Amino acid sequence: MTEVNQELDARNLNCPLPILRAKKTLNGMESGQVVKIMATDPGSVKDFEAFANQTGNELLESTEVGNEFHFLLKKS
Repeated sequence: MTEVNQELDARNLNCPLPILRAKKTLNGMESGQVVKIMATDPGSVKDFEAFANQTGNELLESTEVGNEFHFLLKKS
């Protein structure tokens, strides 16, 4: 199981707010740390895949839990 260093509640926020909040959170973290993001915007699945590819941060996990989407991002 992956150790989570921070959690970000981006539920009930629409694009691009989940990505912007994740970027801000990652900026305050050290390389190798992991943030868990919880979102409700269905578009966030593709958004976080693209965000990881563009920034070099690693998308460790992308899961759907009920009506929520959970992501684990590891800072590069």
